[in-house]
Amino acid sequence: MPVLAPAEKDRIKETVCTILELEPEEVSDSSLFKDDHGADSLLAIEILAQLERTFKITIDQSELERLVNLEGVYSVVAEAKAA
Repeated sequence: MPVLAPAEKDRIKETVCTILELEPEEVSDSSLFKDDHGADSLLAIEILAQLERTFKITIDQSELERLVNLEGVYSVVAEAKAA
């Protein structure tokens, strides 16, 4: 299973927090964007698009269902980078 460097995880968390307008300490790896932070599907699409630009990767739209928390985002980005 592909693994991200700590700096990459930090960058992802920073990106997600900026889009969701949250402070980093408000978001844990397992807190749910929708249920815990009130994010909607448009914000998930924005996160996906920003990650694609930041990491110069392509993430299939079908992966949106996995972008529910940081753990899911880390997995999706790691897999896209390894592809």
